[in-house]
Formats: sequence, structure tokens, C-alpha cells
Amino acid sequence: MELLALLFTYYLMIADHVTQFNEWKTKFNVDVVKYTKMHNIDEPTLFSNWAVNDFMIDNHNSNPNATYKLKHNHFSGVHTKDFAKYSRTLHNPNKVRSSDITCWNNNLPDSLDWRDQGAVTPVKNQGQCGSCWAFSTTGAIEGAYQIKTGELKSFSEQQLVSCDNKRNGGSDLGCNGGIMDSAFEYIDDNDGLCYEEDYKYTSGTTGKTGSCKKTCVEDSYSDVSRYVDVMPDSDEALMHALIEGPVSVAIQADQPKFQMYGSGVLPASDCGDKLDHGVLVVGWGTENNMKYWIVKNSWGPEWGDDGYIKLEKGVEGSGTCGLLTQPVYPIL
Repeated sequence: MELLALLFTYYLMIADHVTQFNEWKTKFNVDVVKYTKMHNIDEPTLFSNWAVNDFMIDNHNSNPNATYKLKHNHFSGVHTKDFAKYSRTLHNPNKVRSSDITCWNNNLPDSLDWRDQGAVTPVKNQGQCGSCWAFSTTGAIEGAYQIKTGELKSFSEQQLVSCDNKRNGGSDLGCNGGIMDSAFEYIDDNDGLCYEEDYKYTSGTTGKTGSCKKTCVEDSYSDVSRYVDVMPDSDEALMHALIEGPVSVAIQADQPKFQMYGSGVLPASDCGDKLDHGVLVVGWGTENNMKYWIVKNSWGPEWGDDGYIKLEKGVEGSGTCGLLTQPVYPIL
């Protein structure tokens, strides 16, 4: 009888997991055929991956001392090792930097959020293309442009992905990665970027870099006159840089708890510093006496806190997830 009771309990647990798994598929519009093909797995493996992530989420969220929460998202069916391959799209992250300068302002506020100033576009989604570097770059350009002109415009990541590559004389690698410094150099050489609406993003669906089109017209006000490599490993330097506008940074994003992040402040102890992903810092603040950076990601609004993550601030050295290693921002 005891064995039967255990088997029945196990059956109920599996049935409950299957129900939750099906609810996840419905909520995130998961097409099993496409999803499994995309990640080179079968449906039982998809369920197994989801169940492992589900256990991690429940286990973590049951900790009353945790400073952040995890949640399911469209990556819930992806195994950690496969997710690492997805996130590692920052090309040449240890590039020699051209300068270590920034503008200094003695009046630093307790908090700053460029979203409140209208200098940040809605969260975008890079999809199945290793183009994080392009989204970080356009985010910084969009912020600088709004601060300069008073207008918030969305600029084309596809132009960077398809045109700023070695095939066209650029330095980046399209869907195979890139780096923000090189993208700013491309914009400088190209006298600006086209608007998103004139050169729409398609690589997220195709997974391919695509051919460079010459049919759109660049906005000359988006032209980069130069870019500033912010002094590394310094909270204060990054804060002073953020006074000027949103700042592009490189981080490590391939960790399981980054993958399933939901809300709250992710501490440095739960993140590495091996740079593999480009994102955008748009401000800083404090939550429950814990200081944090406000970071805009490019994995869509269904990931994280409406597409954002709060990373612990005040961490010595390279900072949480390596965020302080190589901040950079453009001057238009």
C-alpha cells in the first residue's frame, strides 16, 4: 500500500507539471515543432528542460532572504548549456580600449532613470540572431539623440547587423556577434543611422545576417562624432557617464538565474564576469536598501522585469556580471 501511495503521489506531481508545462506553452505561444527544431531537441527534452527550470524557480523563490525573484519566460524550455550558446554573442569583448575618459559632474543624484526623461525606446527583441551588440548600440544612440534633439527615435539594428560586417568593410560579424565600440565607429564612418521603420529588423526571425541594403536615408543628427570609453571598474565613473545619457555595457548573461530572472536586485554572487552580452544601462536606484543599476536587455518585454534587470550596484572590481569592465557611450 505504501508503494502504491508513493506511485500515486508521483503521478499527481507529474500530472501537475504537465498541466503547468501546457500553460507555459500557451502563455508564451510556444510552437513545439519550431521550438524543438530551433534548439535541436525533441519534445521530451523540451519538457525535461522546462521541469528543471521550474524546480530552480520554485526552489529559489522559496528563499525568504533572496533579493530577487525568478520566473518562467520564453527561455524556460532551454537547457543552461544551450542558453549559454545563445547568449554568447559579444565578439572580441576584450578589445583594447581607445581611451579611459568621461565627463565629471559633482552633482550626482540618489537615483536616475532615463526612461522618466523619455530617452529610452520600448524594449526590443533580438530573437534568433546574435545581435545584442547592435541593440545596445542603438539604445545608446536613441538616448543621445533624444537628449540632443528632444525627439525619441527608434534606430535600425538591422542596418548594423547587415552592413557593419567584414563583408562590407566593417568590423562586426552580424548574427555571429559584435562589439559596441566598433558599431559606433561604423555609424561615424556612415554619417548616421536609418530609422527602424525604414530598415526593419528581420534577422531575429531568419537567424541570418542578411545583405546590406542602401535604400534608406540616414539621419545626420544620429552621426557619432566620437565615443567615450568610460574608466573601467568604477561605480563613480559610470554614474558620471550616465549623467550624459544611457551607456552601453558588456556583461556575462549565460548564468541560469540570469536566464530566468523576474524581478528584484540580482547580486554579484549570482553572476559571473566573463563578458558575452551587450546591454544598456539607463540609470540607478535603491530597493530595500540595496543599490542597483537599471539595465535594458534585448530579449523582449516578456523576459525579466518588463525586459529590464536590476544589477547590484556598489560592487568592487568589474561589478555585477562584469558591468563595469568596458562601459561606452556615443557623443553625437
